Amino acid sequence: MTKFRDAKIDILKDETLSKNWYHLRNVTFDYTGSNGVTKKLKREVYDRGNGATILLYDPRRDSVILVRQFRVPAHLNGHSGWLLETPAGLLDGDHPVEAIKREAMEETGYLVQDVRPLFQAFMSPGAVTETIHFFAAIIDVTVRAEDGGGAAHEDEDIEVLEVPLKDAMAMIDSGEICDGKTIMLLQWAMLNRTTLMK
Repeated sequence: MTKFRDAKIDILKDETLSKNWYHLRNVTFDYTGSNGVTKKLKREVYDRGNGATILLYDPRRDSVILVRQFRVPAHLNGHSGWLLETPAGLLDGDHPVEAIKREAMEETGYLVQDVRPLFQAFMSPGAVTETIHFFAAIIDVTVRAEDGGGAAHEDEDIEVLEVPLKDAMAMIDSGEICDGKTIMLLQWAMLNRTTLMK
């Protein structure tokens, strides 16, 4: 990071614009760039907490468990809003491993014991503070502890689907799967299929 060795950021003001479901902030800061020039900048920042997502994979059937639910932001941007995704949720103060076990059970009904941490990623760092913890777990799709379908107290209405991995990859090409975290996990699965199959 040689270019930015002398860059400097000084936060001047951090105002709350809205704190309803999540926290929308207006941040004013002095930015001294790589050219030594300082400018006062303002950015709106959306803080919704950090999250976790998991690839549930059955090596015997070479399939994954996905969930379908309605997402109003996608709907407002021209999509139907019914997205196919890997199970995911906010940490809500829990350790990422515990949070993703909870979310997998709530959304899919699968009890996962051994979760494999993969990586972390910012999904929209230009506007959102959230980082997502990515995991994978081996399951037997025929062994389900509960029905899943989401947490009633969160008004979740979730469909649980088993999809062959090759079909899921084709659904990325067709646009049926267009959720970023899901695409990342499915592509990770294809790159690491031999280790998943063991």
